[in-house]
Amino acid sequence: MKATTRSTIIASLLCFATPAMAQDVRITTFKTDSTYTLNDQAFTVTRTQNTAAILQGDFALTSRACPPHCLQPMISANGVATLGELEVMSFLEDRVTNGTGLLIDARAPTDFRAASIPGSVNVPFPTLGKDNRFRGDILRALGALDQGDDTLDFSDAMSLTFYSGGPWSNDASTAIDHLLDAGYPSDKLFYYRGGIQAWVHAGLTVQSSQNPG
Repeated sequence: MKATTRSTIIASLLCFATPAMAQDVRITTFKTDSTYTLNDQAFTVTRTQNTAAILQGDFALTSRACPPHCLQPMISANGVATLGELEVMSFLEDRVTNGTGLLIDARAPTDFRAASIPGSVNVPFPTLGKDNRFRGDILRALGALDQGDDTLDFSDAMSLTFYSGGPWSNDASTAIDHLLDAGYPSDKLFYYRGGIQAWVHAGLTVQSSQNPG
């Protein structure tokens, strides 16, 4: 192919692509959205196309009283992997869609209703504590099986990713600690440290079921 012809083709492609790229806020260079299902309901996560968007309300806060809102370590517990936004989306697309995983919001129900990651399930961290007499029922719902000697077999238990308010919240890490104490395998647990604040900061889709009235 002649150099002049090659140059003409490249120039034409650039002219065609530039306007679309300038208006498109993608998740990654080759990924425009994340689509997954939970209980046959489809969810799609994108990024806001408003490049002038800024955080509002509680998510714009940079500092909260510590204690209790202290910065959390990057590693929640030994053997528990820490995820970023892309890994959370991959978890949703793969394990949640195929029914072997759940994304769990460990915050209080009021916070969950206000803003949550689409497709996540609200399991407030206190419900996983050993003082909750219904914890065994929750663990069985997550796939644990009775072994007949008051212990549970977690071999077929679901993989779980936990998140909470942000890197200043210990709700998710506390929930993980409760499950480890119950015998849940660490390699089935994942920690999204950034939480809903980092998710919103990246311009990613959130859902809200809170009555605006």
